[in-house]
Amino acid sequence: MLRKKSFMRDAKGNARATLITRGPGSLHAHRRAPSLKSWTRAPQHMFGVADCVMLENYESEEALISNLRVRFENDLIYTYIRGVCISVNPYQDLEIYTGLLIDEYYGTQIFELPPHLYAVANEAYYTMKEETTDQCILISGESGAGKTEAAKQMLQFLAACSTDTGRSKKIRDRLLQSNPILEAFGNAKTTRNDNSSRFGKYMEVQFDFKGEPVGGRILNYLLEKSRVMHQLTGERNYHIFYMAIAGGDAAWKETSGITKSAEDFKYLNQGGVCHVEELNDASEWSNMFDAMEGVGITSDERASLLNVMAFIMHLGQITFNGASQATVANPQELKQMCALLGIDEVVLEAALVKNTIIANNEAVTTDLDPTQAAYARDALAKAVYSRCFDWLVERLNSSLAECNPDAAQSRSTVMGLLDIYGFEILAVNGFEQV
Repeated sequence: MLRKKSFMRDAKGNARATLITRGPGSLHAHRRAPSLKSWTRAPQHMFGVADCVMLENYESEEALISNLRVRFENDLIYTYIRGVCISVNPYQDLEIYTGLLIDEYYGTQIFELPPHLYAVANEAYYTMKEETTDQCILISGESGAGKTEAAKQMLQFLAACSTDTGRSKKIRDRLLQSNPILEAFGNAKTTRNDNSSRFGKYMEVQFDFKGEPVGGRILNYLLEKSRVMHQLTGERNYHIFYMAIAGGDAAWKETSGITKSAEDFKYLNQGGVCHVEELNDASEWSNMFDAMEGVGITSDERASLLNVMAFIMHLGQITFNGASQATVANPQELKQMCALLGIDEVVLEAALVKNTIIANNEAVTTDLDPTQAAYARDALAKAVYSRCFDWLVERLNSSLAECNPDAAQSRSTVMGLLDIYGFEILAVNGFEQV
């Protein structure tokens, strides 16, 4: 079998004619046999024990750690504990995520080839097909462990190897295109990881009885809202802000008032790192726009999203005067913000410097001092960004639903990918860490 794009095809380039609905053992005649130069045949696989259950002193924690260390030192980052795959992030490209390796792991038993994410994804997929049972792959670990990359690679494997009759191309493409969009709005540089996911994500792929994708759904939870207004030293805000400054066209930046550098915006410069050598913000901006077009997000929707991002950047620039009664010290920023979202200046200023409590159907309004007004400003920034992110996830879900309106009726099983983001001990902790 030859692979063309993300579909399995025969030697003539035609889509696979037969629908294989049995377990991995029935696929051996169709998959690519490992070549002598393949990573799966590399000599470093002799080091360590691939499955920790087979350790002589399997009850010893020291023996387990030593085995992981030996394998890691030989560029073997995956180790099994039976059905659990332990991954140690190498923070470099080991060239172990390729189309050839996808072909090799396609249709194998989990212990037939060296430990790899592809083997786990393959086992889950064919267990789902053979037993007609829902499956879920749980990806957990501390920040910087490589959870987000693991989820992307598993999704890529499922998109490439699941049954294809030619009808599921759009749903496959949109599932993959959702990644750069969510990463732009939900990922950020931390002290441990330049592209750390700052929200929890559950991605669900729905399959029909043949094992072909017919739908998908994304659930998000625990977005780290505090990052919008505060970052630790050495960290950045969410990628989208820096991408907009680096990649936005001059006309949009002029209209939105985003003509300064990232270092000039309070919400973007607190970590002291606005540029990361390993990240090309301008290139990622272009990739995100291509993905948005691919999933059907309209130009008006994209413009509204960008205006909200510009609104938040300007909101961080707002300062206050006064002693017991705060007033906005830079009304020009307020005017720019209102123009972006079509808000009345009086209403927005009142929301920032006054507090209204409704009790017994009566509204009681009190003035805020500058410190309290600053808290109100930051709370507004977090709330706006959170709602914007929730809207984006729902928009992606509606895009996936458009591919097959009858997915709920035609689905037979579900494969879930649960990416639980890691927590750190921060100098300033909020409820997002609880």
